[in-house]
Amino acid sequence: MLGIALGVTTLITVISVMNGFEKELRARILGAISHATIQSLDGPLDEWRDIITDVNKRDDVVASAPYIEVGAWLQSNGSSAALVRGVSPSYEATVSDVSTSMISGSLEDLRAGEYGIVIGIGLAVRLRVGLGEKVTVIAPRLKASPFGASPLMRRFTVVGMFEFGEHENDTGLAMVHIEDASRLLRMPDNSIGGIRLKLEDLDSAWLVAREISDQLDGAYRVRDWTQERGNLFQAVRTEKTVMWVILSLIIAVAAFNIISMLVMVVTDKQADIAILKTMGAHAGTILRVFVVQGSLIGIIGTALGVIGGIILAQNIATVVPFLERIFGFALFPSDIYYITELPSDLRQSDVIAFALMSLGMSLLSTLYPAWRASKTDPAEALRYE
Repeated sequence: MLGIALGVTTLITVISVMNGFEKELRARILGAISHATIQSLDGPLDEWRDIITDVNKRDDVVASAPYIEVGAWLQSNGSSAALVRGVSPSYEATVSDVSTSMISGSLEDLRAGEYGIVIGIGLAVRLRVGLGEKVTVIAPRLKASPFGASPLMRRFTVVGMFEFGEHENDTGLAMVHIEDASRLLRMPDNSIGGIRLKLEDLDSAWLVAREISDQLDGAYRVRDWTQERGNLFQAVRTEKTVMWVILSLIIAVAAFNIISMLVMVVTDKQADIAILKTMGAHAGTILRVFVVQGSLIGIIGTALGVIGGIILAQNIATVVPFLERIFGFALFPSDIYYITELPSDLRQSDVIAFALMSLGMSLLSTLYPAWRASKTDPAEALRYE
């Protein structure tokens, strides 16, 4: 019973943590990146307002926003590479969670012509800057000057900081006003780099992107989030599947112990089984006795495991800090993992599936010993009694 209970508890807890990890990872990463993007294949996007109007008419599109994006080198008291995104504050708040992730300043502090910049908290640490300090943005494009070609650069003032709780965005993303980004990159007036979309259903992002691509007239490239970060989430799903298979072996071992135990009981009770048969017990009666005995072990063990798994999965956020205090180190350092705390997402479908699997294994493990007991020959069993 304890073996089955331990297996079911472990399986429910680990899979719940994997579900929570995937859910939290998706929420934090997709809070900063686009669900889908529309870009022109011919360069800057000029007629973007008409495209936004057409796309927003779709029921599966929540909102859309213009943007300009470029990889750049940021320099102040320190230096670091980062993705600089030009955004329109009024539009950006509808397609990302940056407004709710601000820890100082506001996205509305980005005003055209003032050259303000909002950076992630990790990037601020790398640059060793705070609010009001200057950051030089060096774009990987050249301009002609009397002294030869030189990179495009501009000094920006830090007007805000955000924290998504996700390492890559917090250390590698900066935002400026879209008009300031356009001036920095010497782009034509009223042109942008592309359009970011927020979709109703993330899981159908690829299909929606294909439909939007077919809907637009012209040379456009439509990409969804699975093309940008899809490999990461696929790796998480694969890891969850492998973990499910590996942990299921714990239950299989416990079920095998039921076989071993019942075989030993049958061997030990040969004489009793033979006496019952001589008194008129049928083979089916003997078979049911051992099936019931093994099934009760599986049912009670599974019930204990389900209760333990639910309790542990729902309180994992309390258990992990307790273990960290005891052992004196962080289980999830922020410089290594995307998420610095252990989330849990307990799903009823998983609990039911694991319980049925455990009960099924327990029932199957009783069949051979019960069949062996039902085939006991009374004369042979009682020969030396």
